[in-house]
Amino acid sequence: MEAGSAETEQPLEMEVEEEEVAPIYKEPPKIKLLEESVVNRIAAGEVVQRPVSAVKELVENSLDADSTSISVVVKDGGLKLIQVSDDGHGIRYEDLPILCERHTTSKLSHFEDLQTIQSMGFRGEALASMTYVGHVTVTTIMKGQLHGYRATYRDGVMEQEPKPCAAVKGTQIMVENLFYNMIARRKTLQNSADDYPKIVDLLSRFAIHHINVSFSCRKHGAARADVHSVATSSRLDAIRSVYGVSVARNLIKIEAFDDESSSSVFKMEGFISNSNYIGKKITMVLFINNRLVECGALKRAVEIVYSATLPKASKPFIYMSIILPSEHVDVNVHPTKREVSLLHQEIIIEKIQSAVESRLRNSNECRTFQEQTVDASTSSFLATQKDSPKNPTPPSSQTPKSEKVPVHKMVRIDSLDPAGRLHAYLQATPSSQADKSSLASIRSAIRQRRNPRETADLTSVQELVNIIDSNYHSGLLDTIRNCTYIGMADEVFALIQHNTHLYLANVVNLSKELMYQQVLRRFAHFNAIQLSDPAPLADLLMLALKEEDLDAEGEENYDLKEKIAEMNIQLLKQKAEMLQEYFGIHIDTNGNLSRLPVILDQYTPDMDRVPEFVLCLGNDVDWDDEKICFQTIAAALGNFYAMHPPLLPNPSGEGLQFYKRRVSSNCHQAGRGSSKDADDAAVESEYDDELLADAENAWAHREWSIQHILFPSMRLFFKPLTSMASNGTFVRVASLEKLYKIFERC
Repeated sequence: MEAGSAETEQPLEMEVEEEEVAPIYKEPPKIKLLEESVVNRIAAGEVVQRPVSAVKELVENSLDADSTSISVVVKDGGLKLIQVSDDGHGIRYEDLPILCERHTTSKLSHFEDLQTIQSMGFRGEALASMTYVGHVTVTTIMKGQLHGYRATYRDGVMEQEPKPCAAVKGTQIMVENLFYNMIARRKTLQNSADDYPKIVDLLSRFAIHHINVSFSCRKHGAARADVHSVATSSRLDAIRSVYGVSVARNLIKIEAFDDESSSSVFKMEGFISNSNYIGKKITMVLFINNRLVECGALKRAVEIVYSATLPKASKPFIYMSIILPSEHVDVNVHPTKREVSLLHQEIIIEKIQSAVESRLRNSNECRTFQEQTVDASTSSFLATQKDSPKNPTPPSSQTPKSEKVPVHKMVRIDSLDPAGRLHAYLQATPSSQADKSSLASIRSAIRQRRNPRETADLTSVQELVNIIDSNYHSGLLDTIRNCTYIGMADEVFALIQHNTHLYLANVVNLSKELMYQQVLRRFAHFNAIQLSDPAPLADLLMLALKEEDLDAEGEENYDLKEKIAEMNIQLLKQKAEMLQEYFGIHIDTNGNLSRLPVILDQYTPDMDRVPEFVLCLGNDVDWDDEKICFQTIAAALGNFYAMHPPLLPNPSGEGLQFYKRRVSSNCHQAGRGSSKDADDAAVESEYDDELLADAENAWAHREWSIQHILFPSMRLFFKPLTSMASNGTFVRVASLEKLYKIFERC
């Protein structure tokens, strides 16, 4: 039978092989010449990538025209309108028909001219590209002409003959409906809110370099310009005018040069920030041969010097102007001319880096502090008022009256005065923890940990920390660091005040993220919480599995839980050395949990959540990928240490009913008194005093920890995620200004 079955199977296999279909041969696609309009539109998308690209090209054309005043007007981030006006030499009437054709320029005639080019533009592509992605109108007048001319362009061609019109000296170019025929790019840019700030930043950079030119930039319809600089003879004055006094007063001059023709010839001068300057990000303004460019290698070199020399001022402000022989610079290496290639670039960067380091080391020997004038008479009045309240001296008789803060903008709570907080008005029994430790000692312990030891030298951990440092919300950071804790609104949300605004803050989300960040920052440097009795992992895991599956019963289900628990125990015992070294979680050889890490000083997590935490370590951690492994362990610790509501219901509200117990007393009433008395005493309600006391202590301890540990720690360490501004972690519930408007209407 076996042989026969084998013989019958063989022909079937052969039939299948015969039915296989041969692959279909496809001819290669035919190469064809693209239409000129398609080529031009593709090229335009490279040259004009964003509205700021168009503004840069137009401003550079104005500078090439020897302008002394350049004005930029922008509407809808440049998508609706870009208007650049200058007082340069204008455009010849006979040049207008070919003005916007590709590769028409007055800057060069031969390729060799690129080696000595001094102008900003040279390709003759910018205006042509704009006509392929927008509607361009040019108005120009030359010196000595009685009237100007206006012409409109589309797809590189002048639509009709230039029309005579009234005009002021120079040229005005308007680009309307930018990217009207590139739907995907236009939609992308419409969703972006940073195009106008990019244009403002661009004009600011031009303004501090071309100090003999006046610049202005404003939104269409706005009365005030966002950039307004006038021609000046001082570079520092230009920086002060554009970037503000706080930047200009913290700058030091720097120079470097090399006149050895054998290696490199260059001259650099500029300004760099000193140790007093603190910035959120590095600002580098670089001009090479008067051309605004970027150089990533030079930027990194300077940033390295600052990080090593001035760690607290490692985000500097830098302005540099480098002059080299024209033949040492290749300007034709980038579609938007954003980058250039330098001869002997490594040598030049090394010498500039050395000059910056030398200048910073010399400036770091002393620091300048700004003085704040204090009105002595006012302070003496306050002292007198405290000492002799019966005869206070009016301040108006001694000093001019200071500017009065409007009542609807007056901050009503002092963040240093606990008397303004909600619990000061409530009669509540303080927790035993609050009696033992003072607020000052807690804050002192926290401040001692402001500068923990360096984290372990692991790239994966540093990457996770960098994600936190680069994705925080600056507005929420200011709110957290300067808020006042008022009290708990319910089991999850706390009331906090920042300036004249009142917020609800989700303490569970906040504490979970704070613990996660602290685990990564204290990685491999944890103190320990020693458990009084080591907890067997088997018992913890079985407890957690039973809580997850309360409805399941039966021997078979119990055996499955035991198998899951045993697998997790073996896994955690294998990883015990890593957990101990990096996270301070000690599991002994017998499978007992004996130590947990200290994530925040003076804070111990809710030990009722240990089973859930151990199960999470076994089930949810990806042990194969290092970065994901550390991230998931940190997240598990964050969830465990988060300030969740206690498992026991809150006894101060409706949860009090949970602690009532029913006691049958029929046995005490048998044979005594009337039947009415027996019925009244049949069921007697009373509270479980021991359980109720445990619940009250747990809830009081949590609120104390939120006020005295969580919020002080967040002020020091926490960086709120950007998502917290929109996911309900922070909710603004009241604003003093709006309340005044409501009461005024009433």
